[in-house]
Parts: sequence; structure tokens; C-alpha cells
Amino acid sequence: MSQFLKYAMLLVGAFVALTVPAMAQEAGTSYITLSSTFGAGLVVIGAGLGISRLSAAAFESMARQPEVAADIKGSMVIVAAMIEGAAVIGLIVCILGNK
Repeated sequence: MSQFLKYAMLLVGAFVALTVPAMAQEAGTSYITLSSTFGAGLVVIGAGLGISRLSAAAFESMARQPEVAADIKGSMVIVAAMIEGAAVIGLIVCILGNK
């Protein structure tokens, strides 16, 4: 099974698991706003995929050229922090959009 298909099935499963409680409420008493919940999930998934791809590429390049491992490691930490910062901003936007 391809990796894309695994991620797609995981995303659909998470979507269904999160929407069942929201759809079980009576009309007008919804406690979960689907758009902000779905957006927060996408932000977290995107940040996780971004950092995992960054790490994989950095480790591969460190294995090929061990003499520049310190430079690559420093750059990797900076970029990972930038990805996490964007993820936190996205989560804040999703949380504020809920109110």
C-alpha cells in the first residue's frame, strides 16, 4: 500500500472520528465547530509531515557528507523552529476562529 494512501486513510479516519460527536448533537446545541477542529488537525498534520521530511533530508545529507554535519544540524534546528512557529500561529488562528 502506498504511503499516500495510508496518510489519506488516516486523515479520513480522523475526520470521521472527530465529526461523529459533532453530528450527534441536537440542532442549535453544537459544542464543536467543525471548521476550527478540522483546521487545527490539518495544521498539526502539516507541521508533523514538514518536520519529518526535513529530518529525513538532513540525516541523509549528514550520512553522505559527515564533515558538514554541524552546519546541516544547525540549519535543521532553525528551520524546524520556523515550522513549529507557523504551526502555533495556525493553531491560534483556528482557536480564535472558534469564538
